[in-house]
Amino acid sequence: MLYPAYASYKAVKTKNIREYVRWMMYWIIFALFMATETFTDLLISWFPFYYEVKMAFVIWLLSPYTRGASLL
Repeated sequence: MLYPAYASYKAVKTKNIREYVRWMMYWIIFALFMATETFTDLLISWFPFYYEVKMAFVIWLLSPYTRGASLL
C-alpha cells in the first residue's frame, strides 16, 4: 500500500500525465475491489487459497510489468 501511494504522489508532483492516469486507474479499481470485498469476503472466505488469490490480484493490479489496472 505504501508503494502505490508514493508513486501516485510522485506522478502528481512531476506532472507526468501518463503516470498520473495510470495510478488513478489503479486507485479506482482498488476502491471497487475493496468495496466488493467487504460483501464477498463473508461468502467466499472459506474457499481454499482465497487470501492468496486476493493478494495476487492486488499485486497484479499494481505491478508495473503487467499493468493490471489498465487492462481492467
